[in-house]
Amino acid sequence: MKVTVNRKAHFNAAHRLFNKDWSDEKNFEVFGKCSYPNYHGHNYEIIVAVKGDVDPTTGFVMNLDLLRSIIEEEVEEYLDHKNLNIDIKEFQSVNPSAENIVILIWNKIRAKLAAELELKVTLYETPRNFVEYAGE
Repeated sequence: MKVTVNRKAHFNAAHRLFNKDWSDEKNFEVFGKCSYPNYHGHNYEIIVAVKGDVDPTTGFVMNLDLLRSIIEEEVEEYLDHKNLNIDIKEFQSVNPSAENIVILIWNKIRAKLAAELELKVTLYETPRNFVEYAGE
């Protein structure tokens, strides 16, 4: 029997959505206010879902304190209060859209989990706009 454990976390970051090969007008047409040259910020919320078998010895899918530590180190410390376009190397050449941010987060957490565990990350950019990624 598989069980999913979840951990919520958050970080604050600024970004700008734009394509350097397009005019300001084209960028505004595609990205709207998110393309303004002076950036804008979000209070991002994430839900990290880890699915696996319950260990008969501990009763855990995984130790939630370990999951907290992984999220803290790999996500919060890395992204919190950063300008994603400028401070985060992965976004030097990739638009920091919610879709690309959730993939980055998933990759960073996936690298720290046991291979047999499944992972899904949900990223809320606003209370109404969110994306999910499960490595597919």
